Amino acid sequence: MKHKPKVLFFSTGDSTRSQMAEGFLRAFAGDEVVAASTAVQSIERDPLVLEVMKEVGVDISGQHPKDIGQFFKESFTFVITLGDPSRERFPVWPFCRNVRHWSLTDPEQTMGTPEQKRDALRGVREAISRNVMEFVSKSLPLLHSGDTAGANRKSQSAAAGAAYSG
Repeated sequence: MKHKPKVLFFSTGDSTRSQMAEGFLRAFAGDEVVAASTAVQSIERDPLVLEVMKEVGVDISGQHPKDIGQFFKESFTFVITLGDPSRERFPVWPFCRNVRHWSLTDPEQTMGTPEQKRDALRGVREAISRNVMEFVSKSLPLLHSGDTAGANRKSQSAAAGAAYSG
């Protein structure tokens, strides 16, 4: 049986960004990977996130972010942190050599009307979609070929080029 790469999306704030990323990875890579998500703060899901993801045909209603403590016992092929470096520090993940950091504003910090919040969620959703698509196209083919060093180099380049500062 073929080993599937395991990818953890780790949001430095609440779980909104990691949930979106997990949903896109499942949509773009299908069963080629095992995807999971967690967050430092609340893992409760904002109902508006479900709504804006459904707008692009990605249903994340069946996903549930897990408590971060459970992931310290697992190994991952990639850990991708999603955070806003102007407000949050990117964490260290010592048990994975393929750690990526995606700079993304936290849409949950947006104040205003529900429509303003939807717009913020849509902007981050689009940035995450681009980042995940690039990750899938550049890193996963190398992993399946057994070139983990190449996957490491390609993913670092993709993360640097696809970083979004909002």
